[in-house]
Amino acid sequence: MEMKLELIAVPVTDVDRARDFYVKIGFKLDMDQRVDENTRFIQLTPPGSACSICLGEGITTMKPGSLGGLQVVVASAAEARKYLQGKGLELGEVDVQPWGSFVYFTDPDGNGWAVQELPDYSANPDLVKAG
Repeated sequence: MEMKLELIAVPVTDVDRARDFYVKIGFKLDMDQRVDENTRFIQLTPPGSACSICLGEGITTMKPGSLGGLQVVVASAAEARKYLQGKGLELGEVDVQPWGSFVYFTDPDGNGWAVQELPDYSANPDLVKAG
């Protein structure tokens, strides 16, 4: 049986501010729909991703800013850092680990993201590449 992770709810306080933030850093706005008086659904997708995030009103019971560990993969953590800094994000240096290089940021509510450059498996023979 095939299972695909395709949507992750991100809890936010101000949906317009959050939508604008994600669009500013390059996510594609797929949908912004008022479903009824209590529900508004916004879907955004990182460039090149098969998995989207959603935010809105009446979408999740999680506390705004409580989500951590969201991760996207890029070809170059250094280039991602430069790109995100150009969009106004304050970032630390690239964190180089044996399992990849990382840049971290939070959205306006404090939901935590990691941007990972995968390791060079040929240079790290002790790492096992999945797949």
